[in-house]
Amino acid sequence: MVKYVKLSNNVEMPQEGFGVFQVPESECEEVVYQAIQTGYRLIDTASSYKNEEAVGRAVQRAVSEGLVRREELFIATKAYIQEMGYEKLKEAFFRSLDKLGLDCLDLYLIHMPLGDYYGAWRAMEELYEEKKIRAVGVCNFDGARLMDLCYNVNVRPMVNQIERHPHFQRAEDLAVMGKLGVQPEGWAPFAEGLKGMFTEPVLREIAAKHNKTAAQVILRWNIQQGVVIIPKSVHRERMEENLAIWDFTLDEEDMERISGLDKNCPSMLDCAKPSEIDRLYNYLENPILTSL
Repeated sequence: MVKYVKLSNNVEMPQEGFGVFQVPESECEEVVYQAIQTGYRLIDTASSYKNEEAVGRAVQRAVSEGLVRREELFIATKAYIQEMGYEKLKEAFFRSLDKLGLDCLDLYLIHMPLGDYYGAWRAMEELYEEKKIRAVGVCNFDGARLMDLCYNVNVRPMVNQIERHPHFQRAEDLAVMGKLGVQPEGWAPFAEGLKGMFTEPVLREIAAKHNKTAAQVILRWNIQQGVVIIPKSVHRERMEENLAIWDFTLDEEDMERISGLDKNCPSMLDCAKPSEIDRLYNYLENPILTSL
């Protein structure tokens, strides 16, 4: 049974959800529908993923068939760099809401700490006060940028979605989020297998000890540190495997051994590199299959 975390505004959010980055529009409706069937209640998408309409169709299908009630689902989407700024954000929000076929979002996020995200945040605060959004947050903000934002807004982000996995553990950033009352959410918890993630001897040994897979150990490690996770898979058996992490516990020795895997650098996204910023600004025109 997936547990829930309580955000700073007392909204409850599933601690494990389902991400749809790189899921093609043609497959996304069926994949999300299967995810809901499997038991996922948090669905995470973004305007830049170009599959919001498919997510919306899957949600409507699941609700209309009585598989789930709308209020049981926690639907999140994000505004990309080109949608930053007060007016642009308002337009982007209602565009996403229309594509999803919803009248309210459970979580709306600024996708990147780039562009006029302060203007965008003012618009998000208004939408939040108007109860169009149940919770607001950001993605890919390091501790310093998150702290600066929190000290200059009326409504603090409730969530910060970041790259977070055993090779990039981000203890300092998590400490800042704890101080500010911001819920950490980890995207790409497996780092898409980069840098030998799934072949790490430590992870494989711990997995064998608990009769689990390395992937399940990674997800459980996040959960035990209070991080929300959104693994993705288009395969039903992997969806089920990723949910089967609530029946075991990593002990203190396991956690300590995993802490030793930290390379203290991103595997997927480095917002400190000018070349990466250039790529992000041009992503929609020339998408590269690198996680966002």
